[in-house]
Amino acid sequence: MRSHPPSSSHPSPLPRPLPLLSAACGALLVLTACSADTGSGPDQSERVLTVWADDGRAVALTTFAEAYSRTSGTRMEVIVVEHEELRASFVSTHTSDMGPDLVVGPHDWTGELAEAGAIVPVGLGAEDADAFTPGALEALTYEGLVYGVPYATENVALLRDTGLVPEAPETFEELVEVGTALVGAGRAERALSLQVGQEGDAYHLHPLFTSAGGYLFGEDESGDPDPSNLGVAAPESVEAFERLAGLGEAGSGVLTRETDAANATLLFTEGAAPFLVTGPWSVAAVKEAGVPYAISPVPPFADGGPARPLIGVQAFFVSSGSSDPGLAEEFAAGFTADPELSVTLYDADPRVPALLAALEEVAERDPDLKAFQQAGKGGLPMPAIPGMDAVWGPFGQAGADVIGGADPATALVAAEAQITAGFE
Repeated sequence: MRSHPPSSSHPSPLPRPLPLLSAACGALLVLTACSADTGSGPDQSERVLTVWADDGRAVALTTFAEAYSRTSGTRMEVIVVEHEELRASFVSTHTSDMGPDLVVGPHDWTGELAEAGAIVPVGLGAEDADAFTPGALEALTYEGLVYGVPYATENVALLRDTGLVPEAPETFEELVEVGTALVGAGRAERALSLQVGQEGDAYHLHPLFTSAGGYLFGEDESGDPDPSNLGVAAPESVEAFERLAGLGEAGSGVLTRETDAANATLLFTEGAAPFLVTGPWSVAAVKEAGVPYAISPVPPFADGGPARPLIGVQAFFVSSGSSDPGLAEEFAAGFTADPELSVTLYDADPRVPALLAALEEVAERDPDLKAFQQAGKGGLPMPAIPGMDAVWGPFGQAGADVIGGADPATALVAAEAQITAGFE
C-alpha cells in the first residue's frame, strides 16, 4: 500500500542488483544470458538496451523486456536498483557509461531530471495525446517538451462494500451520513477508511482538499503549476483545512491518524469500514477477502468544487547519456504503435494502462481499471516541477496535525514556510 507521494531520495553509490524474489532474479538471469542455451556467448554485435527500475517493478519489467526483445530485435536488460537510490543514482551516472539507456519512474521526477540534463525529449507531442489517457502526456511535459513515455496511470477512488452500501454516495456528506448510521447500528466500526497516519498523507487527502477549495499551486500562462504561487497557506486552503478539522479527531472523528498505510485496506477487508479511499493497489486484497465491492469517484462536498485526485503516471525516461542517440524516438514510436507491450506490463503488474488501445483491451476483462480511470477524470497530475520533495512532507504533516486537532492556519503557515525554504 502506498502512503503519500514519493519521498526524497538520498545520494547513493552505483546501483547494484538486489537479492529479490527468486522469480524476479530468475527472469533477470534469463534476459541477461539469453544465449546460454546455444552454448555460445551473446552476440557482441547485437544491440543491447539497459533499463533501471526499482524492485517494485522488477517482475513486470523483466516480462516486458522479454517481449520487447522478441518484437524489436534489440536485447533489453533490466537492472534493479533500490527504490530509495534509483533517482539519485541515475542523476549521478547519466553522464558516464555506467548509467542506463532507460530508467522507469513516476512522472513527478520529470522537472528535476530535465533540469539536471539527465533525460531527453522522446519525440511525442500534442498530436500524440489522443493515443493516451487524458493528462498522461501533459504530466510528462516540461517547458513544452514531452520527456517520458507513459505506460500506466494511477489515482485514488472510492471503494464501497456493496453488501452494506448498495448505491454510491453523491456527496461526501451523504457518505458520512451513511457510514455514521452503519456505525450506530453496529454494522461497522468506522464510517470511512482514509489513510492519514502520524505523518499525514497529502495524496489521499487531496480530493477532499480541492473540493473544499484548497490548492497547492497556482498556474502559469500555459496551465502548468507555478511554484511562485504557492497556495498552501492561502485563505482558500486554510478554509479547506478548517473543514477537514471538522471531520478530524476533535470533530466528527471520520478522519483519524489511527488509519494509516498499514491498516487502511485491512479495515475495509475485515468489514470495519464500509468505505475505503484507495488506489488499484488495494483491489487484490479486497478480492482475496471476498468483500463485494464497487468503485466510484471520491464524492465532493455538497457545496464544494470537484474532488480532484492526484494523477500519477509511471513512465520510461530516456537517458541523455544513452549510447544510442536514436533510442528516444524509436522507443516511443514502437511502444505507442504496439499495444501488446502495454498489455504485457499490465498482465505482470495490473495498473491502468496509459495507452488507450491497451486500456480498451484489458478493460474488457478487468472493469475495475475502467472504473479507476473514470474516477480520475478531472484529476490533477502530480506536479512535476523541480523541488517537489520539499512539498509533500510538510504539507502532509500539516494535514495530520490538523486532523489531530491543531489550528489550521498555524499548521499551514508553518508548512508553507518550510516548503518555501526547501525551494530556495
